[in-house]
Amino acid sequence: MFRGKNYKEASKLVDRANLYDPKDALELVCKASRAKFDETVELHVKLGVDGRHADQQVRGAIVLPNGTGRSVRVLVFCKDDRKDEVLAAGADYAGGMDLVEKIQKENWFEFDTVVASPDMMGVVGRLGKLLGPKGLMPSPKAGTVTPNLANAVREAKAGKVEYRLDKTNIIHCPIGKVSFGADKLFENYAALIAAINKAKPAAAKGQYIRSCVTASTMGPGVKINAQKQL
Repeated sequence: MFRGKNYKEASKLVDRANLYDPKDALELVCKASRAKFDETVELHVKLGVDGRHADQQVRGAIVLPNGTGRSVRVLVFCKDDRKDEVLAAGADYAGGMDLVEKIQKENWFEFDTVVASPDMMGVVGRLGKLLGPKGLMPSPKAGTVTPNLANAVREAKAGKVEYRLDKTNIIHCPIGKVSFGADKLFENYAALIAAINKAKPAAAKGQYIRSCVTASTMGPGVKINAQKQL
């Protein structure tokens, strides 16, 4: 695989064989950032579970203490009498069948998070094949199907992130921007790891967190000692 000059230079700072303490790893990610834009810092956590089994699924959502550093466009599916409420809470779009048809007919996806009231899921369900593959389908586990729409909108705007296993039993999740600095990134990291540990399925056997790596958008991966007590 071709690697650019900046990536190669940044890689020299990282000992690939070393498991770094979380704070040290995040300081290294910030130091290794070479891009001309404010890179997103991500966490990749491999778990000792088998997500093919329903009793070993790991999924949830958390509002990061320092947010994600990105602006989030929120779409809300609700009845007409609740539109003013959710728009006042900060939603970018609110509606019902009108938005369903816009997405279906115009392939419109100018939003990052979808929230829905429970009584709208019959309508939203029609979009399953469109929203699902993009990770946009609202769900009760993520707190995006809820009667408390205004609170869900505020949380999304404040930096709520959803974490869930992919097909290889790895969770990929943003924890902020390089500009946050190591201290704020560490606070977000600690909150996310705590949430993942709390979500450990009863059916999980052996070591739960197998590996943990952090990296900026264009930077090298840095291995974290996730067993380190926070």
